[in-house]
Amino acid sequence: MERITSGDAEIFYEVLGSGAPVVLLHPFPANHEFWHPAAQKLISRYRLILPDLRGHGESGVGEGPARMEKHAEDLARILDHAEVGRAPIVGVSIGGYIFFEFWRRYRSRVAAVVLCNTKAQADTPEAKANRLQAATDVLKRDAEPFFESMIPRLLGKTTRETRPDLVDGALAMMRKMSPEDVAQVQRGMAERPDSVPILRTINVPTLLVTGDEDILTGPPETELMHRNIAGSEMKVVPRAGHFSPWEQSGEVGKILRQFLDSGA
Repeated sequence: MERITSGDAEIFYEVLGSGAPVVLLHPFPANHEFWHPAAQKLISRYRLILPDLRGHGESGVGEGPARMEKHAEDLARILDHAEVGRAPIVGVSIGGYIFFEFWRRYRSRVAAVVLCNTKAQADTPEAKANRLQAATDVLKRDAEPFFESMIPRLLGKTTRETRPDLVDGALAMMRKMSPEDVAQVQRGMAERPDSVPILRTINVPTLLVTGDEDILTGPPETELMHRNIAGSEMKVVPRAGHFSPWEQSGEVGKILRQFLDSGA
């Protein structure tokens, strides 16, 4: 793992493969290992940059909420350290939220984008309140009940019923986050701005991916982005929930490889 200092936190990232650079941003509450299975379809041709996002895995959370501005600056520092000027960015869930902020600040560094199991809308007042309550609860009661409660929201019904290994693997990634990490990342997501207004400004090759069993950011949210990003492609992955690259790594890896090989 490579290590950098970004603002008030130490940030770690892994590099796999060689060739043209591609950045893979994992979802909350996972870490860079989320990408290891799907990466097998890519490492023969691409240099993959896999950060542990602020507050996840080995990376520190810093002081106060992990706002999207902090995550975007972390990503810029990682690219500088890895000597990457411009690259495709693949973001799942919070990785998509980070992409939108990165686009606001550093769009010249984006060669293409894959927005996977994410949405452009800000949290509703109810969703924001739920995040803030979850942040309070994990600090009072530890994070394990929160992680257990997230499994049916993050993993599709098919995965939960047929792939206990993927359920256990997801929990293992989650358990690398401390209660403070979970709380500050949740608070940062609750504060993120609405990104629907900037969708029409995205003018690089764009692929949109979701799972047919994703109850958080499924086809309706993905179709909204598809309508607003000119020339975008959309794929719905069968038998996958919110963690589609983890649940159907072979299929999503193949989709990503085809998109990247097409010159994205």
